[in-house]
Amino acid sequence: MAAIQDIFTKYYNQCEKEYALANHARKAAWNIINCRTEAMGGHIQKCPDGHFYRVWYNSCKHRSCPQCTGMQKEEWKRKQTAKVLDTHHHHAVFTIPHELNELWLLNPKKITGILFKSVKEALFNMLSNKKFLGATPGMIATLQTWGENLAFHPHLHCLITGGGVTKAENWKESKENYLLPVQELMKVFRGKFLDEIHNTVYNGEMEIPSNKNYYETHEMLRKERKKDWNVNIDREAVYGNGVIKYLGDYIKGGPISNRRIIFYNEKEVKFYYKDNKDGRKRKIMTLRTEEFIRRFLLHVPRPHLKVVRHYGLYASCKKEELNRCRKLLGQDEVKDIENLKWQDYCESEGKNDKSICPECGKKLIKGQEFKSGSLALLLIILGKKLSDGLILKDRELIA
Repeated sequence: MAAIQDIFTKYYNQCEKEYALANHARKAAWNIINCRTEAMGGHIQKCPDGHFYRVWYNSCKHRSCPQCTGMQKEEWKRKQTAKVLDTHHHHAVFTIPHELNELWLLNPKKITGILFKSVKEALFNMLSNKKFLGATPGMIATLQTWGENLAFHPHLHCLITGGGVTKAENWKESKENYLLPVQELMKVFRGKFLDEIHNTVYNGEMEIPSNKNYYETHEMLRKERKKDWNVNIDREAVYGNGVIKYLGDYIKGGPISNRRIIFYNEKEVKFYYKDNKDGRKRKIMTLRTEEFIRRFLLHVPRPHLKVVRHYGLYASCKKEELNRCRKLLGQDEVKDIENLKWQDYCESEGKNDKSICPECGKKLIKGQEFKSGSLALLLIILGKKLSDGLILKDRELIA
């Protein structure tokens, strides 16, 4: 059992007793605990020639489950790589001040929408200006709510094409080491974001913290207009397929991976993190086990909340414009990509032993399906019995 799943399986109940958890967080915890167990149901995987049989439990496919992100990430990369423009891209990060965290946690869907809208408008309005680029770019934006230590830290990662299409339908390239003046971009973004928040609060469409009234909330927002916000654009640009590889971990990686976990028991969890305030040095964070689970679940997106959005040339409704730009850059039109098969994924990850028959080397195929609680009956019908590693053997061979 993977580390994070084991932590949830053994200690989630402790966390639930100590903290009030949202329903969507409880559902995520249930999925993480039961992923790839009999509770999810599954099917029999078998050699087409009958040499080998084994039980394969279903994955939960929850977007916050660390066990399910590998294949999802690879499939996303393949589909995005098929349409990415062969030009340099700039990586920009827009961070919300921590003073707004409480307001965000009370209104996550609404403020998420405002953040995406404000970033898109700030970037596209400036880039459409001939003073800077005078063209419409493509952009992929993804929301992250966590920092390396799992604390609440909402920010948006954006990959923007280093160029765009002009009104005359020509491709116009930007400089590789320069996209926009960061300080000016920050001010435009800050203004648009706070204007939207002010208007929403004024119209009574946003819940405000219980320890603040309407006027105190507006005063807090007014003070934020005078501060510098954290907006960065990397000077080093990335190209082509490297764009997707660069962004894939941000989009499908989740708040923490199993490989970062060092130690855990009922009292504490230790994991690696990079300290951004100290030159990204690798350090060890220790949290109480209940606090670790609480922080993990804090970053589970609300149901139906889109945390990845495409704009401009990369928007789903701009396929014709994208293909015209691809032609200008010497690329073929975007082609539909078939869904990734699990056998091919295992092969790409060097896990052929999980996808082929150990006797003849043929790819395993899907056999009978079973629902939660019905595996024992299916094994009786098949005349099989479980042995080590969920491998099935004939009953008489086991005896």
